[in-house]
Amino acid sequence: MLFSPRILDVFRSYSRQRFIGDLGAGATVGVVALPLAMAFAIASGLAPQAGLWTAIIGGLLVALLGGSNVQIAGPAGAFIVIVYGIVQRHGVGGLLVATICAGVLLMLMGAFRLGNLVRFVPISIVIGFTNGIAVLIALSQLKDALGLPIEKMPGDFVGQVQTIAQYAHQTNGYALALALACMLLLFVWPYLLHHKSPMLRLDGVTVRTFARLPAPVVALVLFTTLAYFLKLPVETIGSRFGGIPQELPSLVLPALSWQSLRELLMPTLTSAALGAIESLLCARVADQLATHPEHRSHNPNQELMAQGVANIVVPFFGGMPVTGTIARTMTNLRSGATSPISGVVHAVLLAGIVLLAAPLALHVPLAVLAGVLLFIAWNMGEWREFARLRHFSNHYRLLLLGTFFLTVVFDLMVAVEVGLVLACVLFVRRMATLFKVNPDPERPLYWQLHGALFFGAVDRLDCITPAIATASAGSSITLDMQDLFALDTTGVDALENLRKAAHRKGCHLRLLQPQEQVASLLRRSGFEQEILAATAR
Repeated sequence: MLFSPRILDVFRSYSRQRFIGDLGAGATVGVVALPLAMAFAIASGLAPQAGLWTAIIGGLLVALLGGSNVQIAGPAGAFIVIVYGIVQRHGVGGLLVATICAGVLLMLMGAFRLGNLVRFVPISIVIGFTNGIAVLIALSQLKDALGLPIEKMPGDFVGQVQTIAQYAHQTNGYALALALACMLLLFVWPYLLHHKSPMLRLDGVTVRTFARLPAPVVALVLFTTLAYFLKLPVETIGSRFGGIPQELPSLVLPALSWQSLRELLMPTLTSAALGAIESLLCARVADQLATHPEHRSHNPNQELMAQGVANIVVPFFGGMPVTGTIARTMTNLRSGATSPISGVVHAVLLAGIVLLAAPLALHVPLAVLAGVLLFIAWNMGEWREFARLRHFSNHYRLLLLGTFFLTVVFDLMVAVEVGLVLACVLFVRRMATLFKVNPDPERPLYWQLHGALFFGAVDRLDCITPAIATASAGSSITLDMQDLFALDTTGVDALENLRKAAHRKGCHLRLLQPQEQVASLLRRSGFEQEILAATAR
């Protein structure tokens, strides 16, 4: 079935016990999503409500229409750099158009069953651009973490570094202290549950119960309260944005034109590619970690169609790109979620918080949100892979470091494009080195072919040409193809040139024991009947 949301399958065997687990997990991840949604939107150059309603509407649609049991969708840190760049160059209207177009592409990818293509992206490229995005997220948060009076940050890496260095002497010590304290709390918080934690000696039950609260929420409440009562001179959501409207979002109609579509082509492709990669990798990780007996592997094509629908709808309510989020999905899974119902609960709870408690967000310091995002950037990066590079090939190192550098200095889409082209080139080179033409010392004019004879390896047949030139008339030039597992049309053309060279010398070319693919292509390519007959003998 082309369109088959996972939630329909779940209802066939849903139980009260599973509902209770989904209810608790949805409530937990809803609370976790609150500060993250605001932080991602602010870091992207948007108002906090853009992130909140993206999490609410996008999360609800993906839960209802998606192909995963536990995926939680919403705004993601990986999109901060892309969204910020689009807003700076094309404004919020351009972002809405690009997001809608990316949603259409995601739907088409799912409809044409291209979900599995994401698996062909080499892991070195994924690690390279993930680490690059983490660096860019951290860099984008230094302004608020240091409390710098910068009106508008540039969208490029070099410009951001220069601007931060220019204003570094105006660092707000209170903002820096809040950001550092927030990061320290987020790093320490998981260790409160560790069995060797000295805190457990005080009152183990109380500490364990308290430590189960989501760390970003604890940091948000604690440091917002501290900054409010101490009247710290730091910038808040209220001072920059005037607060969060305590109402449903109004309908926005993006201005679509052929000119805007042309200008936004590359941002659209970037958003669609990153959304597909991010959401499907997240769903794969969730499948690997899921332990509930009712859990089923995700349907990548259905997930892409759901992500597409969400990205088409959300911009009409002033939202930003939607994708699966690894942090919230893992929180959902570890909190006991077993079905998309938890995603529905998460969206409903977030909507309730926004509509009932939005005024409380006025006092949240931006430095605290910057601390949360700096912590996320640190956890997002796979930094150990840099230390492990010495254990891998030069090809792997070049792909990872090249993608990382291009992501940081230039653009994510450029990094992925160049990375994929480079991966293909390196793969061709590697496969070419594996092709061998071995002469048989006991049998003259006899060679054994090993590997794949394709366009990148045909030059290795040149060693046979001099032997043909010196062969006597009536000799047989024999190529043993028993270990040749692949052949392309360029390889066939190279064999045809050998056959012609042998024919000019009055010799006969014999191809022995070709495997199925090789024999099929030789037959279809029009090789003369006497060669095929000799091959069969």
